[in-house]
Amino acid sequence: MLLGIAIIRMGSLFAAVMLTGIFSLVAACLYIEMDAVDVAFTEAAVGGGIATLLFLSTIALTTRQEQPGSQEQPGSKISLPAFFIVMLTGGVLMFGVSDIPKFGDSSAPAHQYLSDRYINQSPEEIGVPNMVTSVLASYRGYDTMGEVTVIFTAGIAVLMLLGRGFRSNAGRTRMKSHTKGPQGKGNR
Repeated sequence: MLLGIAIIRMGSLFAAVMLTGIFSLVAACLYIEMDAVDVAFTEAAVGGGIATLLFLSTIALTTRQEQPGSQEQPGSKISLPAFFIVMLTGGVLMFGVSDIPKFGDSSAPAHQYLSDRYINQSPEEIGVPNMVTSVLASYRGYDTMGEVTVIFTAGIAVLMLLGRGFRSNAGRTRMKSHTKGPQGKGNR
């Protein structure tokens, strides 16, 4: 809780990003103490690793000061097509959620045969004391590997986009320095 308050009160963006990374690593340690190794691994990789790296990359590629006039002015127009698309998407999601069984409903399909097997037979079949870890690491191993692949691919794509912006800015700086002559005039 103290780290969260410190992050909110921090004036430096760099320090705030570092504190969020520390917060994620502290949370990962707490998850390990609760025998939730899978959640701890995800928190450390995503919260402490990828998110911190992306925040630092964003700080490195942008300015630290807000540009004048970049704030949306009060009373600005609302895009009606965007509003209708958001409302339609929300309606479709609400319709889909209405078909989900109630939380804890004993007649839900997942509670008919799967939960009993995972609770009673998982420690003997897998040998892992934590049910969530045994389900994710063994029963759903290929699914978990696919999710990790998607996250890794998305991270690489973001890093490639950030790197491309960094290279194009560096190229522009080099081109400007090569086009100027000794007196500061263009060489033609």
